Amino acid sequence: MITMPGDKSISHRALMFASLAVGTSRIVGLLEGEDVLATAAALRAMGATIVRSEDGAWTVDGVGVGGLLQPQQALDMGNSGTSTRLLMGLVASHPITATFIGDASLSKRPMKRVIDPLAQMGADITASPGGTLPLMVRGMCPAVPISYTLPVASAQVKSAVLLAGLNTPGVTRVIEPIATRDHSERMLAGFGAAITVERTNAGRVISLHGEAELRPQNIVVPGDPSSAAFFLVAASVVPGSDIVVRNVGLNPTRTGLITALRMMGADITELDPRVVGGEPVADLRVRHAALTAIDVPPDLAPSMIDEYPALFVAAAFATGRTIARGAEELRVKESDRIAVMAAALTAIGAQVAEFDDGLAIMGTGGHALSGGATIATHLDHRIAMNLAVAALHCRAPVTLDDAAPIATSFPAFLEMLDGLAPNPLGDGA
Repeated sequence: MITMPGDKSISHRALMFASLAVGTSRIVGLLEGEDVLATAAALRAMGATIVRSEDGAWTVDGVGVGGLLQPQQALDMGNSGTSTRLLMGLVASHPITATFIGDASLSKRPMKRVIDPLAQMGADITASPGGTLPLMVRGMCPAVPISYTLPVASAQVKSAVLLAGLNTPGVTRVIEPIATRDHSERMLAGFGAAITVERTNAGRVISLHGEAELRPQNIVVPGDPSSAAFFLVAASVVPGSDIVVRNVGLNPTRTGLITALRMMGADITELDPRVVGGEPVADLRVRHAALTAIDVPPDLAPSMIDEYPALFVAAAFATGRTIARGAEELRVKESDRIAVMAAALTAIGAQVAEFDDGLAIMGTGGHALSGGATIATHLDHRIAMNLAVAALHCRAPVTLDDAAPIATSFPAFLEMLDGLAPNPLGDGA
């Protein structure tokens, strides 16, 4: 039995909304990976008081909407795209200027998708060539409310616009033709913002009344389904497996991988379903099962975009040829996850064909892959973790060129994996 760390998406948002509330919020179960800690550090630099207690809970004394202070130095986002894009939204409607910097991987990721709507609201944003970091955001106060239709399915862009809308007079609207994870909407309502969600022919319309007054909250962060994904796949493909993964968030906008794995024949049972912090949660019992290839419905992609590489691993051990498309967004993650996963799986013996928006993978019918390769992880935590999972069912050890990025989202991953199975990784991991 293993327990998942706190959800990364919810942890980021809990810190941000608590920092904009007036009073003291308490957060239990916060993910303490490097990405979330980068968010905490940036919010401290803008005036919030954020403290970790000895019992592992975090307290946040907020500055109130409109109360962010001018940071005295550049905000280092490390590897965190979520921190960067959401905090750009926060700064955009405050009378402050902030410079965002990050590591080599983050500095390649596209920020124009956030820059465009925030510029429409009045923010002055100067980015590096190609719309990347380093960049500077000069906030506009008062900002201009907009009605913005998302050109790509992105919860980060949606959330950035809503965060900017918190300190903007009037109603800011985001229309998403394809639904994305809705943690921001749920949590903003919990903090007392005037926010409505309407389903229309154009998609989901989220309307937020600005100049909000957020109330402090006590928040329990559910377990991260993206972290659980590695163990769901591992138990499904390694013969003899039978594990219980505790505290998994089952927000319906995040369960695409579970749906796809069940379509393939995975044995996943929900135990003790409950609600934690306004989010549906359950323990998941997963037993080894013979997986069968499928054509993954493209409309599942938004609800499993971070977990798609885990599905690629499962497909490598299924019977038949799995076609997984509709995931072009994977091209602009911490790495080009389509190309990198194709190269990595091929290196350990899988048969893979690459599309613009996904992969076709011929599975082994449950047999082990050859392994024995050194994998280039490209500073991408999910590449490293997914290849560690694949290595569990390889005939020879697999070496990761750099396992350090795992700490950005799941510091205890390798220890937890090693507790379930002998170390499948070479010394380089």
